[in-house]
Amino acid sequence: MKSTYATDTADAEHRHLIEQLQQIARGLGETFAPFCEVVLHDLTDTDHAVKAIHNNLSGREAGDPATDLGMQRISNPDFPEVIANYPNRFPDGRQAKSTSIGIRNRQGEYVAALCMNVDLTVFQNLQNVLNQFGNTATRPEIRESLAPVGLQTLIDYVDDFAARRATTPRALKTDERRTLLRELKEGGFLEVRRAIDTVAQHLGVSRTTIYIDFRQVDN
Repeated sequence: MKSTYATDTADAEHRHLIEQLQQIARGLGETFAPFCEVVLHDLTDTDHAVKAIHNNLSGREAGDPATDLGMQRISNPDFPEVIANYPNRFPDGRQAKSTSIGIRNRQGEYVAALCMNVDLTVFQNLQNVLNQFGNTATRPEIRESLAPVGLQTLIDYVDDFAARRATTPRALKTDERRTLLRELKEGGFLEVRRAIDTVAQHLGVSRTTIYIDFRQVDN
């Protein structure tokens, strides 16, 4: 049997642990408000397991009993310490994404759990708005570029040149950039008004760099 001193010491350690976890739960709640509910469970008191709840989205209260997941954690010492991003639902049917973190004492027993429940409906609604805003399929037969006439062809050529080398225009090496300029010159692309400025901007370099490259091309 445990001595009274050992029991009192264990109880004091547990209270201290719960107090520290309460501060963590509060910090997480303030950081992720209002989209994420943060709940601290004391698994040593399953009938009143909920010790703190921040950004209350589930309608629970401090003093409510442990969840089924909490009971599984208590009964199985091999239960995973962290279960992240599993699908869940709030009592009113809203979809949620949850993460549950089990906390052990010095003896390796689960004594607490810190849980986060994210309300996905907010983000799903936002995604629907973004999808609708970005929808351009109503008149697919119409295509337009806001670049001046001739410059879009120039830009397309630069993009195609980079794609053939499995890279992007801004990632072209110096020798590749000079080869590109040679091709643009030979193809008459650089006779288009503002061609040099457009190429420099699309390659992410200065006009001076383009002119230096040109001198190397001419040589």
